[in-house]
Amino acid sequence: MNRVTPVTHDAIIGCILGTAVGDALGLPYEGVSSERAPRLLGPPDRYRFFLRRGMISDDTEHTCLVAGSLIEANGDVDLFARRFASRLRWWILALPAGVGKATARAGIKLWLGAKPNSAGVFSAGNGPAMRAAIFGAAFDDLPKMLQFVRSSSRLTHTDPKAEYGAIAVALAARHSRDHDSVDANLWLSDVVDTVGDDGSELTELLRRSVDSVATGESTKSFADLLGLSQGVSGYTYHTVPVAIHAWLSHPRDYRQAVTEIIQCGGDADTTAAIVGGIVGAGVGEDGIPRAWIGGIWEYPRSVAWMRSLGKTLADTLHEKRPAKPPTVNPLAVLIRNMLFLFIVLFHGFRRLAPPY
Repeated sequence: MNRVTPVTHDAIIGCILGTAVGDALGLPYEGVSSERAPRLLGPPDRYRFFLRRGMISDDTEHTCLVAGSLIEANGDVDLFARRFASRLRWWILALPAGVGKATARAGIKLWLGAKPNSAGVFSAGNGPAMRAAIFGAAFDDLPKMLQFVRSSSRLTHTDPKAEYGAIAVALAARHSRDHDSVDANLWLSDVVDTVGDDGSELTELLRRSVDSVATGESTKSFADLLGLSQGVSGYTYHTVPVAIHAWLSHPRDYRQAVTEIIQCGGDADTTAAIVGGIVGAGVGEDGIPRAWIGGIWEYPRSVAWMRSLGKTLADTLHEKRPAKPPTVNPLAVLIRNMLFLFIVLFHGFRRLAPPY
């Protein structure tokens, strides 16, 4: 049954927090093969990043950058591009760990004077997809949503494949938000209509994902069939079909959907962030395990700060007027990033030791 309602606080906050929890749960597993991860880290049933707490990475941070830019843009896609570009410049300056190559290069180009429409580099990485769910959670107007998804994608990645992957994720979050019972074929039809013949390679992969779910195949088995037995890569035509499979397999079970995608290995923080954002847009904050939300250890982008960001975005879209998004202390961000880098390095050295 369709929920014919205006944009809700639940969908946007659920999407942001769903992204954050998936990101934090998957982060310790990033780059670890699906075979080694259980022996090295154990099951992804709790946070294993730092003292049983979780921290977010670029996946959630970009979602927050997008949300803040949407608040200030008030429906103006050109203003959104300028505000997002400005945020991206300063985000790069704070030395985030694990930033993708294409995003890093785009950020450097922006500092060297490139305009938002010329900063992107030719890459089919999953950067645009990782920050796309928030658009589906936020927008009722489909053409406008697509304008913003394309603007966000092209700022860093100019390969159309990256854009098509982001569109598929945004449409999934929108479908998750608007339908109590997910209709995989209806969602796929929307994707096909939107990306057209140029996106046929992706839509064929997504069709295989839909068919696999219909037969009851696990997400891990589907990833294996795509040749991703050692882990899901950051190539968007690997990331998105497997993430969609996890969503369609458990569209209202946040815990199971996120757990299954992490168990596929590889770029686990990004895949789990994407799945978490899609499912979170449908189930809201109440559908995300409370202990997982409470276990996020972050500052200055705390859980309370992310809730405030989501509420401000929802109010802005509902009232159709710009507002001021919640801010963060740049010095606090830099200090936090130094601590984060230290913990990441610890995990890196730990992986050099057994079990292999």
